[in-house]
Amino acid sequence: MKREEARKKAEELVGLMTLEERASQLRYDAPAIKRLGIPSYNWWGESLHGVARAGTATVFPQAIGMAASFDEELIGAIANCIAEEGRAKYNEFSAHNDRDIYKGLTFWSPNVNIFRDPRWGRGHETYGEDPFLASRLGVAYVKGLQGDGETMKAAACAKHFAVHSGPEAIRHEFDAEPSPKDMEETYLPAFEALVKEAHAEAVMGAYNRVNGQPCCGSKELIQDILRGKWGFEGHFVSDCWAIRDFHEHHMVTATAAESAAMALNAGCDLNCGNTYLHILSAFQQGLVTEEGITEAAVRLYTTRYLLGLFDGSEYDSIPYEAVECSGHLALADRAAKESVVMLKNDGILPLDLGKIKTIGIIGPNADSRKALIGNYHGTSSEYITVSDGIRRYVNGRARILYSEGCSLFQDNTEPLAMKGDRLAEAQIVAEHSDIVVLCLGLDETLEGEEGDTGNSYASGDKMDLLLPKPQRELMEAVEQTGKPVVFCLMAGSAIDLRYPAEHFNAILQLWYPGAGGGKSIADILFGETSPSGKLPITFYNDLSSLPDFTDYRMEARTYRFMEENAQYPFGFGLTYGNVAVTDAKVAKITEERDCFGLPDVFVNVTVKNSGIYDTDDVIQIYVKNTDSAYGVKNPALCAFLRVHVKAGECVEVEMPIHGRAFSVVNQKGERLKDGSHFELYAAASQPDKRSIELTQIEPVKLHLVL
Repeated sequence: MKREEARKKAEELVGLMTLEERASQLRYDAPAIKRLGIPSYNWWGESLHGVARAGTATVFPQAIGMAASFDEELIGAIANCIAEEGRAKYNEFSAHNDRDIYKGLTFWSPNVNIFRDPRWGRGHETYGEDPFLASRLGVAYVKGLQGDGETMKAAACAKHFAVHSGPEAIRHEFDAEPSPKDMEETYLPAFEALVKEAHAEAVMGAYNRVNGQPCCGSKELIQDILRGKWGFEGHFVSDCWAIRDFHEHHMVTATAAESAAMALNAGCDLNCGNTYLHILSAFQQGLVTEEGITEAAVRLYTTRYLLGLFDGSEYDSIPYEAVECSGHLALADRAAKESVVMLKNDGILPLDLGKIKTIGIIGPNADSRKALIGNYHGTSSEYITVSDGIRRYVNGRARILYSEGCSLFQDNTEPLAMKGDRLAEAQIVAEHSDIVVLCLGLDETLEGEEGDTGNSYASGDKMDLLLPKPQRELMEAVEQTGKPVVFCLMAGSAIDLRYPAEHFNAILQLWYPGAGGGKSIADILFGETSPSGKLPITFYNDLSSLPDFTDYRMEARTYRFMEENAQYPFGFGLTYGNVAVTDAKVAKITEERDCFGLPDVFVNVTVKNSGIYDTDDVIQIYVKNTDSAYGVKNPALCAFLRVHVKAGECVEVEMPIHGRAFSVVNQKGERLKDGSHFELYAAASQPDKRSIELTQIEPVKLHLVL
């Protein structure tokens, strides 16, 4: 169904409603209108990495792990699976008249905020720190979720519009103050791509203010940019209870009615919260018009018609058996494998079972379900922890010893025990093992959303980049045994890895790999699959080079603007192969020009694997404008492609670079063409000094004149 047809039907149906009924439909928990045969509908659904909070579903790796795959096709396939399971569940729930929260077809994902600061607790919900990567993966997710059928398979929601990345503790009162240049260059591109290219059906506003205006009540953001400049036609939803913040925390209004009016008049159609219960009061006070209420209702019902909720759809026959089916679980396994980033390997990996008699598995995340799933997750019918995965793979061919080693963050594991009550056991396990797999990190109780974590002292954010003290003590205790150690980090953000980098033989960044992630990790540890993920964020040594957490200027932040060497750079990740770009050349420059007067450029890249293992790798191209004073400080990602290269073989691939990559943004926030000389760098990593030091491979450099 086309939007024009859906809107016409929505206008007709809304026209039959009283004003009170129309106003009631602007709540996330929209009540039934029985006289018109309209069932209740709850708009609040979650699907960050699988259908969430609605019972059993396939639990894919957390979003930051999916981002580490640098794989658009994979993200689109995952989103399609999520929509498939969402439909299967909705079909049965509605047949049983269960229309509760989280059980609809409007999913409030993806989160395309920029992970600009490693302290932010919700960063693992995003696709990382780069606006181009976030754009491409976000577009793939929205297209995969919404589908291309006669009706929309499920409705995606780009959040949190438009500048939102901590601190969590003050998000309800905070005013982010980015410059016009940073807005256009960093904070807006992913949202623009999801709206203009992927046609995301919904956009969610953030809690905070941006340059003085609450995001859910900003005419500049919603009317001027989103609907005006970008032509957004879907519906706008507030973050949950964000409109209440207008009068309780931001102090830009005095009453709930004024807050409801401010949001509605700015273009916020749907209220997650209860402030729109005051819409009729606002109407009686002359603060909103009947036309404004009607328009919001029409937009919302247009979405419901596009989903086929009244006329039926081709997805109504998707059976419940689609939930956690074998194909979806296989895709989750693939995603987990593609997400793993190998940061160090002195040759110990892959592990050779023929040479190992005893494996010691140590650490609070080794046998933790919470460390598999991140936040905003569904419920799996089976969880395979790292310990489980290793045991299943080994299957009696070696002895397994285990110790929790320490609590995730508390001084002891047993309430009556002394501090460090599992350290001696960890050392004993290590001493009796040929190899140690040490699993440390965080989980959703330490990093996540304000109010959702057990980390009350920082509201889900991190105070620093260090692992909790008990884990640091455990690392030292294990290191003292002198046994070989594979260090596995399960966390959704940058952690100071200087100690394991210096003392341990290998480092694997596992993120939160999904409910079955332990099996996938075991396959990588024992060489069934080569690791191939890349960091979608920078791993800094510490916070000393970063601006204050509340400073939204991009100076010195992320790989594009940082001045010091990273601990582990954005785009870095090793494999069991030895992949390098051996040649790159410009194959074609299109005659057509975009709105900035810039062409698309196609680059042919030759890739060789001189190693002894077949592997995937991610080829990356970075661009640097050498003429313009407005260009970003460091070369910026402009193309990426996951390739499979067999041992000893070469492959050639063509990689498109869209004209927008050659544009710059001036201080007024205007995107334009400025300068004609560019440097392109092609490699399996970033062209920074630290990446070259870690890989011992120089990127291929091209000079381009446009």
